Amino acid sequence: MVNLLANVGVWWLEILQRVGRGFLFFIQILTGLPALLMRPRLLIKELYSVGVLSLTIVLVSGLFVGMVLGLQFFMTLSRFGAESALSVTVNLTLLRELGPVVTALLFAGRAGSALTAEIGLMKTTEQLSGMEMMAVDPVHRIIAPRFLAAVIAMPLLAVLFSVVGILSAWFIGAGLLGVDSGSFWAQMQTSVDWYNDAMNGIYKSIVFGIVVAWIAVFEGYDTIPTSEGVGRATTRTVVNGSLAVLALDFILTSLMFGGI
Repeated sequence: MVNLLANVGVWWLEILQRVGRGFLFFIQILTGLPALLMRPRLLIKELYSVGVLSLTIVLVSGLFVGMVLGLQFFMTLSRFGAESALSVTVNLTLLRELGPVVTALLFAGRAGSALTAEIGLMKTTEQLSGMEMMAVDPVHRIIAPRFLAAVIAMPLLAVLFSVVGILSAWFIGAGLLGVDSGSFWAQMQTSVDWYNDAMNGIYKSIVFGIVVAWIAVFEGYDTIPTSEGVGRATTRTVVNGSLAVLALDFILTSLMFGGI
């Protein structure tokens, strides 16, 4: 029993130590962001890497998620003669929840894992140590541009996901299931509020982007410099990033829409 309690205590101390290192690392990243104003090309390069290269999976996922929502909501609403509410349900679901959340999960799986693997390999091959020997701060030169690019790309990808999802739901509803097209867009205009629905979804995606990017770059920078360590760090990025997104989604939804 004593050994069990000791092991639990050691485990918690390791977690707290790692969280503390993560927060100190986050502060280091923030101090390196102003210098990026002098190197816009570096930021644009990282935006292409984490944002543009993630477009395919985000757009295709948004297409099929919107089509599934349009079909499923129509089948459910048709039981109550409320097919005209298809636009409201689809738009609010995508803008408030599925757009930010699904995009963040896809982002963690694609861009987050890539960031961790890239930085972890740089540490394994001692490129980061070489930069320190040349008096170049690797956190400011390597980590900060990738972090900021991920934070910028995440809400843009979430918006594109929601737009594609809404269009595909409209195609299913109006093009295949007989919902009136004019009614679909009119319901959207009257029922969807720009600030309470659209902007709150964007705020969510910004928070998700910060957290996923922070986890990804920290796991890469803090990895054990071996091939096995990089693999474990990449796995932790996807798992911890996804869990953090889901937990934060509940908290933010409660604050924004639940009245808590």
